[in-house]
Amino acid sequence: MSRILDKWRRRRSPPATSLPERLYAHFPGAVMLLDAHGVILEVNPSVVPVTGHAAASLVGRRVTLLDEQPLRGPLSRALADCVQQRQPWRGLLHCRHADGRRLHLDTLIQPLAEGSHDTSRLLLIQHDVGTHLEPAIADRARLDRLEAVVTGLPGVVFQLHQAPRGALSFGYLSEGLTALCGLAPDAVKASPERLLDRLVGDDRQALTNALAQSSVSLEAFQLAVRIETPAGVRWVEATAGVRRDAEGGTLWDGWMQDVTRRKEAERRTQQLISTDMLTGMLNRRAFFANGEAVLAHAARQGRRVPVAMIDLDHFKALNDTHGHAAGDIALQRFATTCRDSLRPYDLIGRLGGEEFAVMLVDSDPEEAWSVLERLRQAVADNELVLGGETLHFTVSMGMAFLDPGGDLGEALSRADHALYRAKRAGRNRIVFPEQVT
Repeated sequence: MSRILDKWRRRRSPPATSLPERLYAHFPGAVMLLDAHGVILEVNPSVVPVTGHAAASLVGRRVTLLDEQPLRGPLSRALADCVQQRQPWRGLLHCRHADGRRLHLDTLIQPLAEGSHDTSRLLLIQHDVGTHLEPAIADRARLDRLEAVVTGLPGVVFQLHQAPRGALSFGYLSEGLTALCGLAPDAVKASPERLLDRLVGDDRQALTNALAQSSVSLEAFQLAVRIETPAGVRWVEATAGVRRDAEGGTLWDGWMQDVTRRKEAERRTQQLISTDMLTGMLNRRAFFANGEAVLAHAARQGRRVPVAMIDLDHFKALNDTHGHAAGDIALQRFATTCRDSLRPYDLIGRLGGEEFAVMLVDSDPEEAWSVLERLRQAVADNELVLGGETLHFTVSMGMAFLDPGGDLGEALSRADHALYRAKRAGRNRIVFPEQVT
């Protein structure tokens, strides 16, 4: 009886299986046995949910059918490396599901060598890790979209860091830098001096000062600087917010853009509002504004500044006799003569009508007299041909000296009194209002 029961139990119990067989059947991923050419010889049951392909449809075909690029995709390269190196290969591969979805598969390719130089069989194990990577994939997609937007902007997004000891480095520079100034972002991140050395004139110091002030106050800064580019000097404006980092350094997150057109428009506007349209000289407001800078420079050196008032002689008679067009020509000719006779750094402005003012920079009395006498003589030598008639005109001048800390308006008033003395004395001459020592 016991023998019969044992026989019945043996018939009812499933056949025993080994641990490798159970792992192969129940492994929650795709397991494939390949030959050295990547042809699938055998697959486990889980290959179906992982790849979407029926097991029978895979056997006998090349495993590269799962590749995103079947001819030369990442799976093909991984297999070739494994066979060539005779070493296991492991990494993350992007493959294609039967329904077209992209798969993110943690992959192991293990050579099954029977001898030291034999790679006749390969074991391919793949596990879908897409669900674990979804947050990172979503972040990467958002970052790619943001990068595309930033790259398309007509400017440069940047992050600038200043270490506690003052060293500057760029943590980020968008691709717009190349279009802005012809420099690659990676090259400037490796060496910020590639960009900073292109700043023109005193603009490097202006940037240093602006950053220092912003770093201390932690207030946003805005600065326009000139940069040498392959297309010439461009104006670039940087605007940035500021914050302190954990190590005590300073971070600026900001934006750079080309403002050359705006700066040129501002320059033209400034020129229009500061220039006399007929003669091209400074107008009254601009003459006094620039004159204050000249006086400040002279005061630092403890020097007096020669000033003069100039008036075209008999200008009203010229207008009445030959018309206002002739008067305009005379004023323009006088302006040209002034530019040829005065030094480039001297100031001359049209205060109104035929009345002009001059400031002679860094000049002692004798030199000032020589410069003005040269101008007076050059005007007298001019000839105006109007309607077949040759005309001459002259100028009278009154000179005064402005002491350090003095008032420009008061000095011009003294020069104006000297000018009237010159007119009363016969015109076409220079007169001092006081004895010069």
